[in-house]
Amino acid sequence: MRHRRLLLAAALACALCFGQSPGNRPERLEWFRDAGFGLFIHWSLDSQLGSVISHSLVGADADYARRFFVDLPRTFYPRKFEPRDWAVLARLAGFKYVVFTTKHHSGFCMYDTATTDFNIMNTPFRRDITAEIVNAFREQGVAPGFYFSPDDFHFLHKNGKTIARNIEEITPPGYPALLEYDKRQLRELLTNYGPIHVMFLDGPAEGLTEECWRLQPDTVVTRGAIHTPEQFVPGAPIDEPWESCITMGTQWQYKPTNDEYKSGTELIQLLIETRAKGGNLLLNIGPKPDGELPIEQEERLREIALWMFVNGESIYGVRPWVVTNEDNLWFTRRKNENTIYAFVTGPRWKLGEWREFHLRSVRAAADTTVSVLSQNDQVLEYQPDVVPKTTWRQDAQGLHIRAMRAQRLYNDRRWPNPVVLKITNASPGLIPPKISMKSARWDAASGTALLEGELLDPGKAASVEVGFQYRPQKRAVDLYEAGEPWKETEFVSRSAAGSYSVRLSGLDLTRGYDIRAVAKHPLITIYSAETALAPRP
Repeated sequence: MRHRRLLLAAALACALCFGQSPGNRPERLEWFRDAGFGLFIHWSLDSQLGSVISHSLVGADADYARRFFVDLPRTFYPRKFEPRDWAVLARLAGFKYVVFTTKHHSGFCMYDTATTDFNIMNTPFRRDITAEIVNAFREQGVAPGFYFSPDDFHFLHKNGKTIARNIEEITPPGYPALLEYDKRQLRELLTNYGPIHVMFLDGPAEGLTEECWRLQPDTVVTRGAIHTPEQFVPGAPIDEPWESCITMGTQWQYKPTNDEYKSGTELIQLLIETRAKGGNLLLNIGPKPDGELPIEQEERLREIALWMFVNGESIYGVRPWVVTNEDNLWFTRRKNENTIYAFVTGPRWKLGEWREFHLRSVRAAADTTVSVLSQNDQVLEYQPDVVPKTTWRQDAQGLHIRAMRAQRLYNDRRWPNPVVLKITNASPGLIPPKISMKSARWDAASGTALLEGELLDPGKAASVEVGFQYRPQKRAVDLYEAGEPWKETEFVSRSAAGSYSVRLSGLDLTRGYDIRAVAKHPLITIYSAETALAPRP
């Protein structure tokens, strides 16, 4: 242990000597982007109640807080906890890294710590759950990572502070005692458990990101250092590492009743969309208080496992294509190669059925090959007269593909999930337009919103239609509700690059809005990254 700490300290000293600033190392961010798919695990002592993790303490009276901090640890005994089962399932499902909640906002530590008695070793279980998870996942080749909350409700309670969040004087940047407390806990986590590949700092991280890199320079700090949208996938590709964290149902921690789970198909399509836009998906599970996974979560992980066993090649080590999708066809591109993967996300493709596809954004060459990923294109079971060979032809309108799904994955042949076409030695079939969102602001005189965008390149089209889309932002109180659909402004025709603007009236001045610029090319629609229009002051 002492030898490892000396090596980490020496690595940091060398970085400083050569003028490298602390931060996520480029080569580690490349590893992170290639990995693409992570497993989030939310688990703490209040899983016994099936409540939201930690947040029930905010606004709670003194008696509730006492029973949470004193009584709940006395009954937490996950007798069915078997981390090897979790790790094997994670490997089968194609996860490349895991992020475990070592300490959530309540302050309860799921590891052996000298900083507080409010930890797993002071429960009837008396085992270092974090150590066992790290070892089990590492054995399966799944890189270990930690979630850590800079906020700590137990620390606030013990020091006579009102439990709350987002108040500067009780967060580490404004509360030196809490900052030092967090640093001591990070020193334990990043010196006692070997190499930790990912750190997710869920709260004010000033002074803590640097501590992570000081202790383990190779760790990738996600939240706290890169973009980590929660419960949604951004509307446009982001040309840098990012990660969406999303639940299977409506809650991060185990919810025994009143939950609504996404289907396995929905989760797979979320993974495809995230990868097509250049991001990672951190998909969450919440174990039961006895240590088992809820059957609904295990079922979905095994559905993902089958899909990834067939199609994992299209998810790892890929980057965005020139467009994210053409209607129900989504794309990824093999990094540093001319191999394209086209995901057929709907409608359901029956076994033995021929389908034809017209891809406008892909151009084939003489040596191009096209196949259905993971099938040999030679045999359709029980039908020896059928040869399910994928064929293609290229013309001025695009790449035309004819393919059959010929690999039986379910007994009833009703495979509901996306099928992937693999296209080698391909190049872009079009130059898509480029568009940006310049600004969105309120006009005090008229009470309208002024939206400004810029068509950077019409993409070799004679003209494109440009405008905007907008929708109300989700607030903290409705983060887990279905979002409102995008609405469109008027569109105007443009034949050359240049700025354009629209005045938008009729908005709720008390709401914030997401705004994005839109360009409608004759062959495809392109969106800018989203910008926020804050409520009118």
